[in-house]
Order: sequence, then C-alpha cells, then structure tokens
Amino acid sequence: MTDCVHSAQINPPHRLLMGPGPINADPRVLRAMASQLIGQYDPIMTDYMNETMALYRQVFATQNRWTMLIDGTSRAGIEAILVSTIRPGDRVLVPVFGRFGHLLCEIAHRCRAEVHTLEVPWGEVFTPDRIEDAIQRVRPRMLLTVHGDTSTTMLQPLAELGDICRRHGVLFYTDATASLGGNPLKTDEWGLDAVSAGLQKCLGGPSGSAPITLSAQLEAVIRMRKRVEAGIRTEHHHDGDDEMIYSNYFDLGMIMDYWGPERLNHHTEATSMLFAARECARIMLEEGMEKRIARHALHGNAMLAGILGMGLETFGDLKHKMNNVLGVVIPQGINGEAIRKQLLDDFHIEIGTSFGPLQGKIWRIGTMGYNARKDCVLQTLTALEAVLNRQGYRTVQGEAMQAAWNVYEPAQSTTAPVQR
Repeated sequence: MTDCVHSAQINPPHRLLMGPGPINADPRVLRAMASQLIGQYDPIMTDYMNETMALYRQVFATQNRWTMLIDGTSRAGIEAILVSTIRPGDRVLVPVFGRFGHLLCEIAHRCRAEVHTLEVPWGEVFTPDRIEDAIQRVRPRMLLTVHGDTSTTMLQPLAELGDICRRHGVLFYTDATASLGGNPLKTDEWGLDAVSAGLQKCLGGPSGSAPITLSAQLEAVIRMRKRVEAGIRTEHHHDGDDEMIYSNYFDLGMIMDYWGPERLNHHTEATSMLFAARECARIMLEEGMEKRIARHALHGNAMLAGILGMGLETFGDLKHKMNNVLGVVIPQGINGEAIRKQLLDDFHIEIGTSFGPLQGKIWRIGTMGYNARKDCVLQTLTALEAVLNRQGYRTVQGEAMQAAWNVYEPAQSTTAPVQR
C-alpha cells in the first residue's frame, strides 16, 4: 500500500540572497521563463537560439561562431569543454588558488589527463611569470584556469596569459562562472580558446544553463575527435581510442551540429532555460557591459567600506578580489553559523559560509547581478551590524552605513538605478 502524499503548492519565502551565488534572479528573467513552450525546430525557436548566440558573443567580447548554451549548471559547461577537448594522456596545467581549481583537476583526471598543478595559499593569485615558467617546464597541451573563484573571492589576472599560451602552443581555457558580467573579461583580446559561465551570479538568472564560447582553433581540435553512436564507432581522421569522446551528452561536436544550420538532433533544448539565458544577455547588453561592470565595482566597494567601517577584517589580497564577492573574517569568539542563522531567521538575508581551509573562518558576501544595488548593500550592512551586536561583537553604531554612503555619494550622479 502506497502513501498518499498531499503537497502544497511551491511557495518559497522571500529571501535576499547576498552570498556567493545563487542570487535573486531579475524579475524580467523570471517572466521570460514563464513563457509558453514551443517546438525545438519551430522557426521562432531556432531564431531564439541564433539570437542567443549573437547576444552572448557580445557578452563574452568575442567573434567566435560557436558561442552557445550547454543545458545544465555551470559545471556542465566546464565538463563539456574538458571532455570534448582532453585526450587520455594529455598534459594539462591547472593553477589552483581555490576550490574550483581543484574541480578542474578532478574533471581533467576523469578525462584521463596527466594533470600538473601550481598552488598558492588561498587568498592569493598567480603572476604571469610563474605560470609561464610552469608551462615551459610541463609543456602542457592545455592551460585550465579559474577566472574568479568564489571560495577565496579572488580574481586571477588573465590578460597576459593568452600571449604566453600562443608562444608555447597551449590551448587556453577559463571558468568564468563567478566573474562574467561583473568583472572585465575579453575573450578575443586575451586570447582565450574557451570560456564557460553560468547564469546564477553576475548574469542575474537561475542556475541551469551554461553559456560557453569556443575559438576556431578549439573547434578544429574537437572536430578531430571520434564518437560512438548507437554502438557504431564513427571515426574522424585518427585511429586509436585516445581520440574517442566518451560522453554523448557533453560531446561539443554533436552540440555544435545541433546549434548550427544542420540542426542535427542531439537533445531537446531546455526551452525555459534558453529563454532565461537570452533575457539575461539582453538585459546585460541593454545596460551596457562597461556600465554593468562599473555597477558591480561600485556596490562591491560600498560593501567593502561598510564592512571595514564595522571594524571587521577582510580576507585575501584586496588588489585581486572580485568586484562581486567579499571575504569577511569571522571575529574571534563569534559563532559564524549563529550569525548566518539569525540573519536568515530575523531578516531573511542569506550570506555565505566557506569550505576547505577557510571553513568556519570567513563569511562570503556577494553583491552581484540583480542584487548589486544600493538598497541590498545597505540592508545587509544594517542587519549584519545588528546581529553582530546582538551576539556580543561591539561596533560603533552607524559607522558602516556612513562608510558605504561615502562611497555612493560621489557616484550617485553617474549611476542609474537598476530597473525592476
């Protein structure tokens, strides 16, 4: 006998998501997701797909033809690129400065790569010289980087790495999930061969779609790989299992054929997520990428000023922090989880904890996407100060707000409000 379950309609409580992601989606994105479904080969649908590709070329600052979506979270974009590019035995180099560098290592290991790492203490980043020295020593086929790592809140400089990779014949990939839309990223100018991202941070949408872009050079590498279709080996130029792509879902050659004019069936496109991703890009370009990045910098600086005004210590090298996430050292004698719980229970505000060597040592506070707004920053500072005082950490009342206002006042005449 089975239990009869009577479930109420989904009705989540209001939350202000001020952690490292996900964040509150822009209402326009939610409205786009509520649109009715259409067939995957309906001309309107394929037009939307083509429009989405064109919009994301501008977001990624690229002319790459293959700029499209992978259905799945941001990790799906990462895995699609690595599975479709790395052959067993390929040497790859991964500069690790946080949790997501370790993720790239894990996926590369699963692709049976020969993985070489560089590491710095969490809170630091790599100099181009150190990465070039490692490239000369390891001679990798690919350099796998994380642009912004939310685990440490640091932003790895990439601008000089493309030239280094070209000089040494290395393919250059970055995971820009946490950085795209809130920090400068110039795919073509920086010589990136592949970039992947997600919607749930600076792009202002929900998790579930992974925009990617691929250079012509990387496309050629992928097209040389082999596939297994319906149990029949299909060969492309090479013999040997080293050229096999073992994933069907993440086979970028097949996905390109689906997004391209051939429209070869590979999967059924996640229609509502495509609507969301298209709207995220449309909103970003309507605002303007430079203005959007400046907005993230403004609100990130206001949050930083407020935290310092509260007498709290920040984590990591501030010269290299992302615009959109701040690490805050939990004061000695303060229960960090109790603070987070009271913020959520009494103010409906969520901030992030951390993990790995930073577990229990820092909070991570985000100002990104739709939540990169003055009211969100000021509400969070006010609530955090109140809860800290309640838990026994004394601040000079009002200093945090004054410090944030001092950041905003010079910028008020040039900063337009975010439409709601």
